[in-house]
Amino acid sequence: MAVPTAHRDQAPDPQSGLAARQAIRSGRHRGPTSGLAPGYVQGNLVILPKDVAADFQRFCELNPKPCPLIGTAVPGDWRIPALGEDLDIRTDIPRYRVWKHGELVAEPDNLNEVWRDDLVSFIIGCSFSFEEALMADGIEIRHIACGCNVPMYRTSVATAASGAFHGPMVVSMRPMSPADAIRAIEITARFPAVHGAPVHIGKPEQIGIRDLAKPDYGDAVPVGDDEIPVFWACGVTPQSVIAAAKPAFCITHYPGSMLVTDRKNSEFAVT
Repeated sequence: MAVPTAHRDQAPDPQSGLAARQAIRSGRHRGPTSGLAPGYVQGNLVILPKDVAADFQRFCELNPKPCPLIGTAVPGDWRIPALGEDLDIRTDIPRYRVWKHGELVAEPDNLNEVWRDDLVSFIIGCSFSFEEALMADGIEIRHIACGCNVPMYRTSVATAASGAFHGPMVVSMRPMSPADAIRAIEITARFPAVHGAPVHIGKPEQIGIRDLAKPDYGDAVPVGDDEIPVFWACGVTPQSVIAAAKPAFCITHYPGSMLVTDRKNSEFAVT
């Protein structure tokens, strides 16, 4: 397949999803994508062989909070036109993870050497998309303020199984004052396609998290004495599921390194 040429005869808006993908594709951006291309939807990635893709799609349908599907490719196609005209899933994410039989075997910065014609790409909504709405309301997003990746934790909350796919839910955490937490519930409830309202507030031990200072993915952030941890279902959940289900082959994004699309966050808000 030839790489789509749309938009390449003109420079994109430097803050657009297209510009972000081009920066990633060229190697100019290699870090987390939180805060990149404000206003544009970001997505988590899962790529699986066609023979197990239907079971995974059903898994997402059964678990819409951690796995809200926003895009799916046809087998073997690295394009997802509904999310971006000039989009190449093999190169447009800063860092990937390659899994074999549930074991992490590589973390490449592109998929050119491992791509196969039987692979099906799934894009799952990301909480980065609602962070813009929180910040617009004056709520601080701690990991953005600290310049690091959002902290993510495996929980004791089980997902609904589909075929071989099962495992614990993963959550992302943002510390907030009680007043900001209440407002955050109201704001993020308007974004069900990108995880929606929090799944838990306070007392992390109630969902199996022993130590907030030791996230399973991402970076720890400070939590003030007057703040409470607020937890959202996270699109990294499939990575805990992959470790449990052990499919023969799978590709995911590296936690915090998302696909930046051409869709606007405002398109996913409900009134």
